[in-house]
Amino acid sequence: MLLKQCEIRTSRRSGPGGQHRNKVETAVIVCHLPSGQQGQASERRNQGENRAIAIQRLRLNLAILLRDVGEQDSSAWSWTSRIVKGRIAISEVHADFPAVLASLLDDLAMANWDLASLAERAQTSSSQIVKLLRKHPPALGVLNAQREKLGLLPLS
Repeated sequence: MLLKQCEIRTSRRSGPGGQHRNKVETAVIVCHLPSGQQGQASERRNQGENRAIAIQRLRLNLAILLRDVGEQDSSAWSWTSRIVKGRIAISEVHADFPAVLASLLDDLAMANWDLASLAERAQTSSSQIVKLLRKHPPALGVLNAQREKLGLLPLS
């Protein structure tokens, strides 16, 4: 579904990689047409690997940008489905990480950015939520921007 809304371009990029670097177009840029957000990757010599990285980066950018505040379903990628014995368990390299991050930010927005009440409702701690947000610093930046609007100190 997401890729149907995207334009995927390839190009050559300079940098390390030896004589094979500029022979093929291994850099990938994925542009989400409705939002204008992009994800790009050129660090690998394989176009397929760069494509996967670029799509993951686009998904992270969209997770930060787009809020879906309203009725939430209990999808398998919901951040609360990742809570095990009070801890939030997901790696930032997991394919579901952008969706989990977006779900958490949506729930925070619905809770008026009240970290403690959301943590209590989800049966985890505020520090676990902050730990998840730290895995992608722009997500923590979203929370801190909202905290600043509410006159609260930023979290690090």
